[in-house]
This record gives sequence, C-alpha cells and structure tokens, in this order.
Amino acid sequence: MAKQDYYETLGVARNASESDIKKAYRKLAMKYHPDRNAGDKKAEETFKSLSEAYEVLSDSQKRAAYDQFGHAGVEGMAGAGAYGGGQGPNFSDIFGDIFGDIFGGGGRTSGGRGSYAEQGADLRYNLELNLEDAIRGKTVQIRIPTWTGCGECRGSGAKGGTAPKTCSTCGGMGQVRMQQGFFAIQQTCPTCRGRGAIIVDPCLKCHGQGRVQEQKTLSVHVPPGVDNNDRIRLAGEGEAGVHGGPAGDLYVQIHVRPHDIFTREGTDLYCEVPVSFTTVALGGELDVPTLGGRVKLKIPSETQTGRILRIKGKGVKTVRGQGPGDLLCRIVVETPVNLNKRQKELLQELDNSMTTEARHHNPQSDSWFQRVKHFFEEMKF
Repeated sequence: MAKQDYYETLGVARNASESDIKKAYRKLAMKYHPDRNAGDKKAEETFKSLSEAYEVLSDSQKRAAYDQFGHAGVEGMAGAGAYGGGQGPNFSDIFGDIFGDIFGGGGRTSGGRGSYAEQGADLRYNLELNLEDAIRGKTVQIRIPTWTGCGECRGSGAKGGTAPKTCSTCGGMGQVRMQQGFFAIQQTCPTCRGRGAIIVDPCLKCHGQGRVQEQKTLSVHVPPGVDNNDRIRLAGEGEAGVHGGPAGDLYVQIHVRPHDIFTREGTDLYCEVPVSFTTVALGGELDVPTLGGRVKLKIPSETQTGRILRIKGKGVKTVRGQGPGDLLCRIVVETPVNLNKRQKELLQELDNSMTTEARHHNPQSDSWFQRVKHFFEEMKF
C-alpha cells in the first residue's frame, strides 16, 4: 500500500518553513496522541504516521532527500521516531510544548531568570459622594491600608549587607523540567517557588517580603460630572510589589448618594414638582431649584398631572465634556386637604357648574366613562 505524501500527512505546503511544519505537527499530535485516545487504534496509527512525517521533514538532510527521491530517498531513515524504537527526531521540545498546552504550563521557558520580583495587587476604594460634589467635582483625601515598599531593605527582602542568592535547584530559572523519555513536563521550582532566588538572611522589618503594611493618605481629584459606578484609576497606588516588584493600581469606585430632590439619568436631571389644581387649571409660575440656583418654571393652563416640563441646559455635564443636559420637571397635581366649610361649598359650586358640560371641561373623564358604559353594555352586566 502506497504511503501518503508526508506534506499531505501534516497538511502543509511543500515550501512550508520549519516553524510551520512544527506548528502543524504539534496541533495534530495533540489531537491524535494515544494518551488522549486510549484504545483507539486508528488514532494510534495516525499518530505514528504524523511522527514519521515530522521525523523526516524536520530534518533538513532527510527533507532534501525526500524532496528529490520521495519515500525511496529516506527508506531506513524514517519510521524510527516516537513508536519506532530508534533515535528519531528530538521530541522532547515538541512534547514539552504539547504538555504545557494540555496542562496549562504555557509551553517552554525562553531562558533567563525566574520571576523573583512580583507585581503588587490592585486595590479598590469605595468613595461616596453627594450629587452636588459628583457633578461639580471635588478633591478628596482618602486613607487606605496597604502594602508599601520596605525602606529598610529597599524592597529586596534581604537583610542589610546581604543579597538574595540564585536558587541552586533551578539555576535562577524559576522552573524545573521533568524528563521521561521523550516527554518533558515543566513545573514551578519547588525550592524558590518560581522566584529564581532565595533569601538566606531576611530583612528583620519586613521578614523577607520586601514590603510592610501601612496606612497612607492620598488626594483623589474627582472630575466634574462623574456618575454612579464610575472608576478613577490611580496608577501605582495599589499594593507594593513583592521583592521590589512594581506596585499595583488603586481604583476609586464612585457611589453617588440618593438626592432629596433630583434623580440623574445620563446628562439629565429629573424632579417632581407638586402643583395645586388651581395653578394647573389657570396656569402660573413657580420657583424650582436647580444646581445653579432658582429658576422660574412656567405652568401652562390646563396642565395635566404627569406632564414633563423641560428647562434646557440645567442638567449635567459629563466627564467627557458632553452636555449639559436638561432639567425635567414632572408635574404632580396635588389634591387640596383640610378644607373648611366655605372652601368645600365653593368646590361643590364649581363641580355643579361643570357637570352639565362635563365633555367640555373634563374630556378625559368623560371619554373614560363612555368607554366603561360601552363595556357594560357589551358584557350585559
């Protein structure tokens, strides 16, 4: 039975680079590896074919012979790879990468020292503001507990006059590799825990951490127009890093307290304005509050409850310069209470004068009662 073309086996072009061939093999080998396909004979055969193809195409001399003479040019040279029993190609790097991907190791290290210094954690501070301060902006002093760099050892964690020593287990890499045949698994160094160095004589003040817990006071500039749940980032004001690592950031989370009068929606402010029924019937003017002072609100005659009257430009500017929005006043007609006898008589007279022309004076009420009447007639109540 004729063998399949090695390039077709790996799914690459004949002019594919060494890197492309390696990537293609890694992808397919992960898919068909026997450890992932226990008992699947077809997957095992496919894996053998992939290994044989990669063994030839990853070797420049074998590849040149294969390109010129085909399978005949590499007879006796191919097939001694992962399952062939011979030397084959160096699979340790390939499978180090594969198992790094499978188990979350992230592949091989690229050399160099381990990560001795670690970045500090980000912090969050909840800042409560009233609506006026959120809209106008304000500078606020806040006090936070945090880790700061140790002044005694300057963040190194080592006692004065000493320095951290390179880890002898990993040679400063921070990771060690376990080799079993052609399988290689990379792990965090158990001695230095991935830092690449060990502190023999720790600093007495910070006990080797390179940082200490303190309270610090910061000035936070709250820009005009911030809204609920906005965040202000203070770079480098979070926890200090371990062993001289960079500090994290501080995120100030804005919480705006509910206001007695206004409700904010984007750039607009809303408020409810209670108005007497005589004012909404006859029309008039009222003083209403804004964040910039009092303004006159004109109430048109025959205004109904729930109507929104807009005062332009009396809303909010956002932190991005949008706005200002408007002040939207929702009219709420207030029913008079605690009437004396004479007031009740006058209201009764008014009601009597409008009863004969209800459709003219109370069109909504009249329309509603007409619909109710029609409903009763249809349902035959």
